[in-house]
Amino acid sequence: MTDDNANHHDAASPAQPAAAAANSPAGSPAEHPAQAGDGFTAQAARDISEVPAVEIIGAAAVHLMSAAAVKCGLAEEDTPEQAAAHIDLDEARKLIHALAGLVTAAATEVGDHHARPLRDGLRSLQLAFREASSHPDAPGKGPGEKFTGPVA
Repeated sequence: MTDDNANHHDAASPAQPAAAAANSPAGSPAEHPAQAGDGFTAQAARDISEVPAVEIIGAAAVHLMSAAAVKCGLAEEDTPEQAAAHIDLDEARKLIHALAGLVTAAATEVGDHHARPLRDGLRSLQLAFREASSHPDAPGKGPGEKFTGPVA
């Protein structure tokens, strides 16, 4: 390891974030560890190049679904009190709307076999959102219904 690399890693360590900011110009590798030249970006690019688009789309949809479910109070491991503490319908609305856009846009690209479970999960979240809301949206005005049509 050269002195430059040793200094780079020391400056970027979590214990010295101020030193990293003070000793490196804006946009430098110390500010963006993924660009540090350690091969991470090249390896990540090789890894992602091997993943089919349908899997990346599916993974993104699952992340959106999972987050929206928690924000709607549907986390399985939570007690009812814990689930209620996680409810944030404003955030859930954004996540469901983004999910609906992704699912709608990707449906023709990923095929019915992959799109069907995504649409089913989306519909379940839209219904859960409507149930969790103290003032349900008018039909066609709920999260994602711009893309999916009314869900009742």
